[in-house]
Amino acid sequence: MIVTIITFILVFGILVLVHEYGHYYFAKRAGILVREFSIGMGPKIWWKRKNGTTYTVRILPVGGYVRLAGNDDEDEEELRPGTPVTLQLNDQDEVVTINASGKSTLFQGIPLQLVASDLTDGLWIKGYVNGDEDNLKQYPVNHDAVVIEHDGTAVQIAPRDVQFRSASLPARMMTNFAGPMNNFILSLIVFIILGFTLAGVPTNSNQVGKVNSGSVAAQAGLKAGDQITRVNNTQVKNWTDLSANLSDKPGQRVRVTYVRNNHQKTVTLVPKTVKQGKQKVGQIGIIEQERTGFKDRLLFGWQQFVQAGTLIFAVLGHMFTHGFSLNDLGGPVAIYAGTSQATALGFNGVLNFLALLSINLGIVNLLPIPALDGGKLLLNIIEAVIRRPIPEKAEGIVTMIGFMILLILMILVTWNDIQRYFIR
Repeated sequence: MIVTIITFILVFGILVLVHEYGHYYFAKRAGILVREFSIGMGPKIWWKRKNGTTYTVRILPVGGYVRLAGNDDEDEEELRPGTPVTLQLNDQDEVVTINASGKSTLFQGIPLQLVASDLTDGLWIKGYVNGDEDNLKQYPVNHDAVVIEHDGTAVQIAPRDVQFRSASLPARMMTNFAGPMNNFILSLIVFIILGFTLAGVPTNSNQVGKVNSGSVAAQAGLKAGDQITRVNNTQVKNWTDLSANLSDKPGQRVRVTYVRNNHQKTVTLVPKTVKQGKQKVGQIGIIEQERTGFKDRLLFGWQQFVQAGTLIFAVLGHMFTHGFSLNDLGGPVAIYAGTSQATALGFNGVLNFLALLSINLGIVNLLPIPALDGGKLLLNIIEAVIRRPIPEKAEGIVTMIGFMILLILMILVTWNDIQRYFIR
């Protein structure tokens, strides 16, 4: 169980880190201020500021986020009129630090009861010094000033010129797309790494790699190198076709046509009935041909990546055409259960699980649902079509509605997962 928990934290951490780094990197390139880069949710357990960004690690390893300037209103929450703050000034009498945490011991400064502030355009703050209502004073705020929030985290203020909406539309679209894109890249890289950790990679051809001794195939005279072209009257072009046409015929007489040394032969055999879970499948005792070349391993990684993506799209399509069910979705509980199964399969099982989760996360995040990256991209596309910015208030309302829907869905999915894996 401890191994599963550690693996779960590592897998989830890698997924979030790679996804959020995509947003972070392209936001930085576009001149957008990344105020915070967080791994995990909930109370922080570690933080550090560097180059204008506050990096935090939070206690719950079930997510993460980047706070882009202009995409949050937390300064307004932290600096409401009447809030007691402490100001630190530089040599030009500009405010460089606003301590809103209530911990006056953080530094020596000017105690101020806040009356109003503008940290976006005017860059000023004013209030009553030492609480004296006869001493109202206004201070200029440095462009790169820092706010120490109630939980003690220091983040840089968000002037208009470094906000998300001030960047060009292509830069904003790339920033929104970069998270899923990084998940796709991670998935492909991990699948390729998996190809190099295996003794050999399957070729998905219709050529037999090995025949098990004493098996149905061996008794029928099949040998390694034989190329199976037909099962009964059905043509098979690869191992997927071959496996499907044999596994669904347990205990049935089957005609297998194959080519050996450029000569075509046909043999009749009866696949052995084997129970897999609740299903009975047919097996004849042949193993897929494997290769060990560098190019073959690269190709294996690409093929696994394409197959995984195709499968996910097929599942999503089934949900839309055959009706939605909570059992089609999985949250952190389902991922934990999958991590347990993957861990039991060893290092390669974990690699495969990580790659599958990564491409899954990338595709789901591109769905045109408000609050997801795909929803943000949809708003970007609408802005490009109408050739004017979408009103900030309208965008905020749409995003909030999407966030609430996702939150409710996550609660329902999590409860359904708990019932599936731990109660029923």
